[in-house]
Amino acid sequence: MNTAMNYADDPGAIASAERIKQRAPEADPLGVLPDVHPDRIPRHIAVIMDGNGRWAQQRGFERIFGHQNGAAAVREIIGAVRDLGVEVLTLYSFSTENWKRPAAEISALMELCATYCAAHSDSLLEHGVRFRVIGKREELPDMVIEAIDALEARTAHCTVCTLCLALNYGSRGEITGAVRSIAERVKNGELEPDQIDENLISDSLDTAGLPDPDLLIRTAGEMRVSNYLLWQISYAELYVTDTLWPDFGAEGLHDAIRAFASRSRRFGGLEHAPADEEPVG
Repeated sequence: MNTAMNYADDPGAIASAERIKQRAPEADPLGVLPDVHPDRIPRHIAVIMDGNGRWAQQRGFERIFGHQNGAAAVREIIGAVRDLGVEVLTLYSFSTENWKRPAAEISALMELCATYCAAHSDSLLEHGVRFRVIGKREELPDMVIEAIDALEARTAHCTVCTLCLALNYGSRGEITGAVRSIAERVKNGELEPDQIDENLISDSLDTAGLPDPDLLIRTAGEMRVSNYLLWQISYAELYVTDTLWPDFGAEGLHDAIRAFASRSRRFGGLEHAPADEEPVG
């Protein structure tokens, strides 16, 4: 862990922290991570939650035991990002490729998802967390569709932060669907081809209305993005840790954010950090 400077007495950092509190009243970035300038807190963090099955097998349990403990890690991470003023947390929960897993594991995962939505509805509402799902929900079991629809509706007015689950999600399929919808609009005379730009494509994706991820975290050490938010992570910073997801708690998140804050985000150009600020770390 690095020994970055403490920003608690920096007027600029305090002002940044107050701006974060305006959008997330519960946030206290200086109190939680005093060594990270609030301007360096990511707006949107995306996570590939890998290693649940391995975590369980290392302990002699069935894979679903790992998924159950992974759900507990989700609760901790939601609290951690809320405390820091992160606007969006997107979690890769179930990919379109995951249907290839054993039927018993899939069934248990679907039941776990429905149970989680029901069990944590009050907590998300109490803390102002909006719930949102991206992916092909129409292919999910009815009990899951009902659970996620109900939780989305109940938390639709929440503004502190957004918890976005990528459920039955695959980025290539998402992009293909967006292209088809745009092509249909052109065919119907609603659009001219020269009106198609990056903003239109972004607005046609499942994540429309959300900022692109600033930070992509992958647990369990795998060095790939696994068909996840391919358009949206074009300029995201990547952070890979060997820690298995059930063991990745608030401390692991803080380490990832410290690493993010220490980097120079150039976006293909020059240093993106404020001119009067040295990178943390």
